Amino acid sequence: MAIFDVNSMILTGILFVIFGVFLLFDLFKRNERYGYLAYIVALIPINFLWFLQFDVLGVYLILFILWNLCLVRDLFGVARKNNPKEINDILLYLVLGVIIQIIITAILPVSITSMQTNTMVYGFFYLPDIYTGLFAIESWVNSTLLLGFRITASMLIGLVIVPLLIDLRDEEVPLPVFIVIIGLFILPFLYLSYIWLPEAMVILTILMSVILFVILLIITRSGKEVKKKK
Repeated sequence: MAIFDVNSMILTGILFVIFGVFLLFDLFKRNERYGYLAYIVALIPINFLWFLQFDVLGVYLILFILWNLCLVRDLFGVARKNNPKEINDILLYLVLGVIIQIIITAILPVSITSMQTNTMVYGFFYLPDIYTGLFAIESWVNSTLLLGFRITASMLIGLVIVPLLIDLRDEEVPLPVFIVIIGLFILPFLYLSYIWLPEAMVILTILMSVILFVILLIITRSGKEVKKKK
């Protein structure tokens, strides 16, 4: 049960406003690229909510929503002609945000035991305990939150993959590079498979990897074009 009083609600609002400032940083028309920090600043209000014992699944649902907002903003930035944003920079800050959050899940719940509620230890990391040993939904899980969690997580990965595919379209990409690209998405695919259908996690991951491989074959050109004989 979340612990909210007037002070905590005001502080939560302030933290979300700070995130909003970084989310909309480009509107201030400054020659600074601090808008990318929104991916990291998003961790502050959601972990404060977690500290207040807000539903841990709801915490990650909100985090994915905030990151999706950042991705949508930046994908529009990639498309603009004046001072376009780079996909590499976007992915860098998103991955950095993910890494920092994973580190936080190994530190805060150990120091503040109330944050361990409805979580399970995976190695050193306290993550939402969604499933029982037989992959049934845990009794504490709200079905609406779980659906929102699954959808926003899928959108997050989709918003990363689609612009990458657009960037690679009609480019010369050697076949071995496909393996590297697919390898980068193995963990996200595993995660998606786990939250949607854990009992078929490995097969679903292989399926998504094969689909990505076929798409790459279709949209890219050979990295070693055969020269026509004169």
